This record gives sequence, C-alpha cells and structure tokens, in this order.
Amino acid sequence: MGCLAIHAATLRGVEAAHVTVEVALSGGLPNITVVGNPSSSVLESRNRIRCAISQCGFEVPRMGVTVNLAPSDMKKVGTGLDLPMAIAILAATGQIPSAGLERCLFVGELGLGGRVSGVSGGIAYALLARELGLTLVGSPDFIRSSIGASTEDVALELDFISQLKRSVSSLREPSVSAFGEPAPESAALDYADVVDQESAKRALVIAATGGHGALMTGPPGAGKTMLAKRLPTILPPLDEAEALEAMLVHSVCSLPVDEIAMGRRPFRAPHHAITLAGLVGGGNPVTPGEASLAHGGVLFLDELPEFSPSVLQSLRQPMEEGEIRLVRAEGTYSFPSRFQLLAAANPCPCGHFGDRGHVCRCSSSQIARYQARVGGALMDRIDVFVDVTRPAASNVIKGAKGMSSAEMRAQVLRGREFASWRSSKTEFAQPGSVESCLLSDGAQSLLELMAERLSLGGRAISRTARVARTIADLAERESVEADDIAEACAFRSRYALEDDLNGSS
Repeated sequence: MGCLAIHAATLRGVEAAHVTVEVALSGGLPNITVVGNPSSSVLESRNRIRCAISQCGFEVPRMGVTVNLAPSDMKKVGTGLDLPMAIAILAATGQIPSAGLERCLFVGELGLGGRVSGVSGGIAYALLARELGLTLVGSPDFIRSSIGASTEDVALELDFISQLKRSVSSLREPSVSAFGEPAPESAALDYADVVDQESAKRALVIAATGGHGALMTGPPGAGKTMLAKRLPTILPPLDEAEALEAMLVHSVCSLPVDEIAMGRRPFRAPHHAITLAGLVGGGNPVTPGEASLAHGGVLFLDELPEFSPSVLQSLRQPMEEGEIRLVRAEGTYSFPSRFQLLAAANPCPCGHFGDRGHVCRCSSSQIARYQARVGGALMDRIDVFVDVTRPAASNVIKGAKGMSSAEMRAQVLRGREFASWRSSKTEFAQPGSVESCLLSDGAQSLLELMAERLSLGGRAISRTARVARTIADLAERESVEADDIAEACAFRSRYALEDDLNGSS
C-alpha cells in the first residue's frame, strides 16, 4: 500500500524541530511499530492511539502499521506526537479525508477517549508553523497558549479526533477573545514602601540604567528582598522581540506568559539549594534553567554565599555573552540568557557584622571564609556593591515614604535615552571599553589613583569606568567627570571591608 506523511514537531531545547510522520500498511499480525529514534514517552503513545481510535468510532487497523518519525537521527520526545501519528494512521486507512492534511502542523496528546490535550511549548510550535507556512492544529488550550507569538498566525482548534471525520477544513478557528486576554492585575509593588533606603535606591537606579549587576550586603531585616522585588518596576517594558524570546522560554517550561506578553519583565528568585541544571538548564530532555527564565528581566539570588560555588561560577558565561550553551551527546543546545543580576548577602554567617545595635560573634576567619564562597571571578562581574543598613525604627513606625518607583523609572528612562543618543553620536571600535566612556582628564587621574589604592584588575577598572559612565548619563553629561568616578568607586565598598578583615586577622 501507499505511504502517507503528516507534519509534526518535537521540542529540542527552546525550539520546535520539524518531524515528518510517515505511515505504511502491510500484511501480517495487527501491530503498530514506531521507528525513527523515539523516546519511551513516544513509544507509549501506541496504546493511547489504539484506545482513542476505538473510542471515537474508528476501526483499529487489523494489519501491520509502521510509523516512521523522520529524520531518524534526531531523538523524538514528548507526547505531542500522539495526534499526528493517530491522524496519519486514520488517513492511511481511509477513515478520514486526507485533503488539506498536508497544509497543517498537528501537535497534541491523546486521551484514551480521543480527547486532544495541549503540550508545553506552544509558542515554539507556532513559530515553526509560521516558518513552514503551515496551519497549527491542536487543542483549544494549546492554541491559546501558542498565539502569543502572533495574533496573525493561522490556527485551528481540535477537541476530539472524531471531528476529523468530515475534514480538517471543518475545524473552527480560535475566537478573537482568545488572543491575548489580559492577566489579572497583581498587587502593585512600589519603592515608596521601602523606608530609609535612598542610598540603595540610587544604586539600583544606576544598575537599572546601565544594566549592571548589583550586590546588596546588609543584616537580616534591612530590606534587601523588598528592594530586589521592586527592581522590575523601574525597568522599561519589554519590546516585541524581547517579549517573544522570554515567552518562548516560559512556554517551553509550561509557565504562564500573560504578564510577559503585556511587557512586564520576568523576575526569578531561585532558592539557594538550586542545582547546576536548575540554574543554567539540563536534564533529560534538556530544558532551560532559571537563568534563561530570567531572560529579559531580573535574576535575584538571595543569600548569595549559601549557593554552591560551582553553581554560581556557571553564571560567568551567560553574564558575559547573554547565552547559555550546553553540549550533550545528541548535540548542542543554546538558550537565551540576558538578565540583570541582582544578589543579596549577609556580611557574615550570623548576619550582624557591622550592624549597629547587634553584636557579631563571628571570627575574622569565619567572615572571610563566608564571603570567599562567592568567588572572585563572579564578584569581578558584579559592577555595583551597596551596603544596606537597617532602617530607623521611627521612620518605619511613622510610615515614612521614600522615592517612588515612578520617580526612579523616570530617571532610568531618561538616562537610557541619553546613553542611546550619545552612542549614536560617537562610534567606538570596542563599545564598553574605558576609552568609549569619554573620561575627562580629572576623571582619568582619579580612576588611576583609585585603581592603585583598591588594587583593581583590568576587568574591575573597565567596569568601574562603565558605572561612572552610567552615572554621567543619568546627569546627562557627555563626558565622565571626577565626581562620577568617585561615586562609582564608592559602589565598590566591599574592598574596604576586605581590607578591614585583613588588618584585623
């Protein structure tokens, strides 16, 4: 008998890879054989397909059925191949019309009663269907999760495989209301609620304007977590390209994308017990980690020294390149990972070193060992260090208000606009270099002096100059002045702490 081919797909990392489902019928004992490098979850689909076909009023083929998943050199994973395999079998046996099937990309899991269910990665499948010029067909919930990629994509909803008895053209298109239903408004976070932390807020404005990594150090209860959770409120909204990339990663991980579709930047705060695979991705099948889920937004690492040192060091590459590459036996996986790193840490194991009103009982060696867990390589990639002190009790009780998110966001947007104008006016061969920061003579002299005093390495000097450049952009100055260098050096206060420790040991 002839051979019929149906378009399908399987997830590979954050992308959907095209799969052609071929079915051939032959004599012999009734059996469904699946070839083409299927995983165990794909092989299990044979029993689901038999039951679904029978329950929907179709006849299970009483002959040998061979299902080939091409290309055979790629591992096929997930339950999204249930629907295309069932359709290919029904079309090959003449139980449903084959007209129009070649113009569709089918994705879905089958229940024993023939109901089509959605799978993760809807946006990845929608992007593949758009690239191939095909109509995406799946369950209503799956189609709704996939249309965040574009409201112009062509899609059809399928509840039960029995609906295909007429033809694929009889399926309904998703309703207009399904496209981009607004998510319920969550409780608003505002920096006005954070009392007595104007210095820390200034540091976060600088970090948000220049995209700098920041580390907040202070005693428990000082407000570090409150400051961190509100950082997305002062960042500009996601543009269309950024939102699509962020939604793609969240869709593959079966996480909601409604708020990202509305331009809100993601905020991820993994627990310090997270594994290496949980942070940068991995597993079987390979899926993105928290560093990729924070793409376009903020990755907050609370209690930074409590993280495994090897896990923390894995962030060095994505912080530099904005991408995570994982090499596995079956190939290389690439995940987007451009995030703003924000971390918080206690100054010592007990948390009270340098805290007025509390006695620290940690020895200098314990403090040095605790801080050394982060590692110098990662610390060199953090630009802004800020000490967060405990707020005054009277201000907290009185409910005093500080600088609001709206005021801080206005500063960030103004600084970014000025930086964009300045960059377009002057071009440098190496953007981000010390030369491109446009240091004045006084600023250059002060930077040389501070570099000698603080024993700054080449990367630290460059990053200090970049922070000073951001400070100058906030003030809308074309050149960096000595005051900008002085403020930037003040945000490297951890070196003074280390000097104190070395002197006391």
